[in-house]
Amino acid sequence: MITEDILAQEFVRVVNDYYPTIGNLLSDCYVKVITSFWGRPAKRFQYIGIYCQDDKLPHVQVHKEILRELAENMGLIQVVFINTKRLLRDPYSTLKQSEPRLWLELQLVAA
Repeated sequence: MITEDILAQEFVRVVNDYYPTIGNLLSDCYVKVITSFWGRPAKRFQYIGIYCQDDKLPHVQVHKEILRELAENMGLIQVVFINTKRLLRDPYSTLKQSEPRLWLELQLVAA
C-alpha cells in the first residue's frame, strides 16, 4: 500500500507538473492525505487536506475544481481547505498532543 506521505508528495508533484501556477500557491501550504473511517462496517476514506494561511486561502480555493479533479483521478475522495491560524489558535484543539509533528509543520506554515 502507498503511504499517506508518498501520496501527498505525488499529488503536489502532479500539480507542479501540470499546473505550475497552482503549484506555486501550494508551495506556501502544507498538503496532507487525511484518512478517516465511517459506517458499519467501517469504510476507509482518504482525502487531501490543504493547510494555508488566511491571506493565501482564497487564492488557492479559486482552483478547487482542478484540485478536486486531480484528487479524484488519484483515487482520493475530496480536497478540503483548512485555515492554519484558526486551527492553531483553537483552544479546544488537541492537535498538539495527538499529532505533534503536524502541529510543528503548521507552525512553520502559519509563520
